[in-house]
Amino acid sequence: MNGQTTNGQLSFLDRFFKLSENGTNVKTEVLAGLTIFLAMSYIVVANPNILAGSGMNHEAVFVATCIAAALGSAMMGIVANYPVALAPGMGLNAYFTFSVVKGMGVSWEIALGAVFFSGILFILLSLFKIREALINALPKSLKFSIAAGIGLFLGLIALKGAGIVKSHPETYITLGNLTEPAAIYAICGFFLIIALDAFKIKGAVIIGILTITIAAVLTGHAQFAGIVSPPPSLEPTFMQMDLKGALSSSMLGVIFVFFFVDLFDSSGTLVAVAHRANLLKDGKLPRLKKALLADSTAIVAGAALGTSSTVAYVESAAGAAVGGKTGLTACVVAILFLACLWFSPLAKTVPEFAIAPALLFVAVLMARGFAEIDWSDLTEAAPAFITAIAMPFTYSIANGIALGFISYTVIKILSGRIKDVTPTVFIVSILWVLKFVILG
Repeated sequence: MNGQTTNGQLSFLDRFFKLSENGTNVKTEVLAGLTIFLAMSYIVVANPNILAGSGMNHEAVFVATCIAAALGSAMMGIVANYPVALAPGMGLNAYFTFSVVKGMGVSWEIALGAVFFSGILFILLSLFKIREALINALPKSLKFSIAAGIGLFLGLIALKGAGIVKSHPETYITLGNLTEPAAIYAICGFFLIIALDAFKIKGAVIIGILTITIAAVLTGHAQFAGIVSPPPSLEPTFMQMDLKGALSSSMLGVIFVFFFVDLFDSSGTLVAVAHRANLLKDGKLPRLKKALLADSTAIVAGAALGTSSTVAYVESAAGAAVGGKTGLTACVVAILFLACLWFSPLAKTVPEFAIAPALLFVAVLMARGFAEIDWSDLTEAAPAFITAIAMPFTYSIANGIALGFISYTVIKILSGRIKDVTPTVFIVSILWVLKFVILG
């Protein structure tokens, strides 16, 4: 079976997705889509669990997650013809729950409004190519340190959720009770995921989550809610954004963080996957504007459905590795996410300590950003370190980004290297200083 068959349907797929032109076929694209889905399917259980901590309805978030992932992936496939899948992003969902809702004490409806406006901002900047200019203007050390810092932030959330670390009145944080079931399950789950990934087992993360969940159910440490049922109602989260509340002065920084983190997350993923699939032309991404508009629109749609920011997933590189080169790959992922709608009881069965290993695994992957920092140049390394370390220690991605920008600008100026500070970095640094001084 291939895109050049005389079958009418397959001929249409060949023409629409330019399969033959890209040296691929339907069978390869379907396999690539299945590979990507297995690699990122953990999001359908992880995202509802994390956002439920903000007070959102677990079942409605599950539906929103599936639909947002399906819609975003389909748009990327149909509009931009890229083999890149989208879904609510890990890190941003943690920021949504732990930093914005719990940390700032705002409602999840207002937080959704902030996600919505960050998506609108993305669309506007994508239309006028400002987004590309922003990416090029920022120093590499800050780009990589933001990713690494989010990894540390996720790692702390994972360890805390599993009871492996806990608060302490004198030292602020200390080792938890490792003999507790939750800690034992989380540790075993993490080791299992790492081992499966080392053996190149597709779907290592979701296998690890399901294995720990099954073990917990069998031992009575988790309650079995079933496997299959009709899709739950989306009503509790659908169109529940508080747009007026999201425009308050205290939320402007939150909108900026949602925008800023996704700016590098999606853009970096697009470049990485395109490079792996040999889609770059003269080092540049063809149809970049369409790709940026696709993921920007997906953010707005996700907020309306009831989930945190939707981003391009780096797991898409796994599909490119098995030959996926066109948007048909992303469309296959979209179909599989829609099929997940009938598995909401299974998602509800998964306990927090079974999600912790997945968060910790993602944290390890994101911490790779440290390797890309030039540690021999302290004017680059110091701001990068401050950016990354401030995120877990202040329990806020926003604070890490802010302190990183400010320290980068100040250190470069004091070191006589003001030319390294682009106008964009200088302006953003000033805005963060004003935010701390005026708004606290």
